[in-house]
Amino acid sequence: MTTTSKIRPLQPDDNQQLGTIIRQVLEEFRANKPGTAYFDKNLYELYSAFAIPNAAYWIVEVNGSVAGGAGIFPVPGLPPAHCELVKLYLLPEARGLGLGKQLIAQCLQSARDLGYSHVYLETLPELEQAIPLYEKMGFKYLPAPLGSAVHFGCSIWMIKEVQ
Repeated sequence: MTTTSKIRPLQPDDNQQLGTIIRQVLEEFRANKPGTAYFDKNLYELYSAFAIPNAAYWIVEVNGSVAGGAGIFPVPGLPPAHCELVKLYLLPEARGLGLGKQLIAQCLQSARDLGYSHVYLETLPELEQAIPLYEKMGFKYLPAPLGSAVHFGCSIWMIKEVQ
């Protein structure tokens, strides 16, 4: 069977499905703990959360169904011209197809288009499949978080220059 995929902007109808995917993936990797996106109060209202200036969120569909997404967000407390790569989650059927790389590339392009110079991210050791992808995409490790970390459960911090 041929797999078809596409990346498109987040829509209001995606809220419930996307929130469920994020929780499901964090449970799968046993990363559903305090200080992670699992407990974000706006997890099922991401369309509204990203409907602000200088933010963008992209959905990936596999065979016509929402299978994950990723976005960039102007997190308060980051240095000027920095945004954060946030909420990159893919269902198992969307992994290994190059879709994570495509989502990150889309987010990096959005960051450039919005005038950001750097994209920052925070992650967890439990999300071991994502870390090599971040490395391949040119993210470099930081010794500590930038700004005031919202997700205090994260212990890996990375950054990439985009301009």
